[in-house]
Amino acid sequence: MTRPAAWTRATMALIAIVSLNAQAAEPLPTVELSAQGTATAANDLARADAYFEASADDPAAVAQKVNQVMAAALKTAKPYTTVSVKTAGTSTWPIYSNASASSAGKGGQTIIGWRMRSNLSLESTDIPALSRLMGELQATLAIGSLQLMPAPATVLAANDAATRDALKAFEARAKLVTDTLGRKYRLKALNINDHGGPAPMYRGRAMASMAAAPAPIEAGDSTITVQVNGTIELID
Repeated sequence: MTRPAAWTRATMALIAIVSLNAQAAEPLPTVELSAQGTATAANDLARADAYFEASADDPAAVAQKVNQVMAAALKTAKPYTTVSVKTAGTSTWPIYSNASASSAGKGGQTIIGWRMRSNLSLESTDIPALSRLMGELQATLAIGSLQLMPAPATVLAANDAATRDALKAFEARAKLVTDTLGRKYRLKALNINDHGGPAPMYRGRAMASMAAAPAPIEAGDSTITVQVNGTIELID
């Protein structure tokens, strides 16, 4: 074989290799897909805030009054072993008069009394027991808020179910696309995002209207949603 012929063959082989590498480097066509899955989670955890507020001429008197009421409330709650009860903060602030600046001095106000508020935090998965306790406590305390939500274990189970639902929906959508195009696919990227629905919340006047009997509570359900976003590559 002459040298020019050898060079020609080597050049053609090199061109073929470069062409194959270029083809291999070409990105595969991709399709962005999304799917959603949902599951129902029972609102089996309740959290409530109860408080007592009073005023008196001096801080010691108002503190004594509030502390007596809160001690009695804790005693009332003690038999309810399935309900977690703990103090959630106490605050005291002055009550000012509306006296004029000339009679009250700088600022135009003078302290004429003190007001104090103390809170209890209640939490339980035994919602009937919490309802009965709230009914008893309302003889002396006000209920500031009641929040109903799924317990952590309930959320986890519902999230798993919603994730399976979302992944099956994603797989079905990928199959629909590729079957329609007459192609196969492989998964390139996948993201899973989950979030729950808002927990029912009751505050203020809605709670004040509850009778001293067991507080009426309808727990209901929350919806757990999982969103799946991903990219598939189309292959032959």
